[in-house]
Amino acid sequence: MSEATTQFRSGFACLVGRPNTGKSTLTNALVGRKVAIASSRPQTTRHTVRGIVNRPDAQLVLVDTPGLHKPRTLLGERLNALVLSTLGEVDAVGVCLPADERIGPGDRFLVNEIAKVRRRPTVAIVTKSDLVDPNRMVEHLTAVAAMTKDTGVEWDDIIPVSAQDGTRVGKLADLLVGKLPPGPPLYPEGELTDEPEEVLVAELIREAVLEGVRDELPHSVAVLVEEMGLREGRPQDRPLLDIYAHLFVERPSQKAIVIGAKGRRLVEVGTTARRQIETLLGTPVYLDLRVKVAKDWQRDPKQLRRLGF
Repeated sequence: MSEATTQFRSGFACLVGRPNTGKSTLTNALVGRKVAIASSRPQTTRHTVRGIVNRPDAQLVLVDTPGLHKPRTLLGERLNALVLSTLGEVDAVGVCLPADERIGPGDRFLVNEIAKVRRRPTVAIVTKSDLVDPNRMVEHLTAVAAMTKDTGVEWDDIIPVSAQDGTRVGKLADLLVGKLPPGPPLYPEGELTDEPEEVLVAELIREAVLEGVRDELPHSVAVLVEEMGLREGRPQDRPLLDIYAHLFVERPSQKAIVIGAKGRRLVEVGTTARRQIETLLGTPVYLDLRVKVAKDWQRDPKQLRRLGF
């Protein structure tokens, strides 16, 4: 076997796309474990969450970005800036274009923005391939290939995948790894994300809120973990992790929606989030959730800084 085929590769690949195109679900599928929250609500991701794919021949660091969109708030502007700055720092870009939605102005806007950044390997990833029949897939792949004329971005590869059933997820990992430079591992072996535990916990709580309230609440929930630590005095074989977190909404009416009648909805959110956190951290959890109103926090620079944006 030649040296070229055995050389270890490492680097960063950024997954980008419009909101709700399957970026976070695909990140989790590639990593093999949940490191990014995935909700049916658009614009769920608010951080560049790094998921680490460890292989014998490579370490692929996936950067799952917020969905690029036309911003209506200061938060939206900052999320878009985060995406564009990330594009300039990675070794490869994967553009997620869901098979069950036709190519539209938002996709062309996104690809045009990519064209403005320095050239790097770019893969068109047709997500949600399990949701369409073969005829629709051929039509969509043709439309994706035709984007080159409109945008000037040359696709290095076009690949349909399904994060739900795993179709071609391994092949996608091979494609992205092949575009990384030779180099040693960037993170310790076995590490799956570089996100701080407090951030992961806050994201899991927010995911539970978004799914729990469905369409009743605008996309204006933020979560801040105020305190997190093992409870003192517990035996080593029976640890308990105490987590105290605040859920911020913009109006009193939204607070009422999150809490629900007689507090039932907040209890459901807490139960769902606690189970997810226990699965992630492998430790029994006591979770204390409080809902607070932070008026128009998405437009307030001071409050955005406090909430980590």
